[in-house]
Amino acid sequence: MELDRIDYALLAALARNARLSHVELSNAIGLSTTACARRMKALEEAGIIAGYRAELGLKLLGLSTLVLVRITLESQSEEALQAFETAVTACPSVVRCLLMSGSDDYLVTVIARDIEDFEHIHKTQLSRLPKVARLQSSFALRQVIDRPLPPSVYEPARRKH
Repeated sequence: MELDRIDYALLAALARNARLSHVELSNAIGLSTTACARRMKALEEAGIIAGYRAELGLKLLGLSTLVLVRITLESQSEEALQAFETAVTACPSVVRCLLMSGSDDYLVTVIARDIEDFEHIHKTQLSRLPKVARLQSSFALRQVIDRPLPPSVYEPARRKH
């Protein structure tokens, strides 16, 4: 699917606020409501819009500790990777897991209530993951930026074709 400036404007508006109605979106990007709805449906069917999420106030939910855990496995065999990935998927405190290049095999994100809660998660979940040789945790002091995409994605003149 080839995107035009209107598609990018629609994506930018949705990235700022995915709860906008078709009327609000159409006003923001200068299309009729029907045309706006048709474009959204096309973007969804193409997989460009993969879903919609609510941004939660984690601190208000009692989750104030963001921990990045670098994990190195004993080996990088297919069996070791698969065993680890199957197990980490079942960890209820893990919100993101990325297979990495470089010295660490995985970067795992955990959200905990506090340091004591993370200690419990470390003991009962992370340290029990299979094939792990080393865990190294870093605590985020505060979030500076959290964007779904860099703003340049929505600026057609700055994109390279």
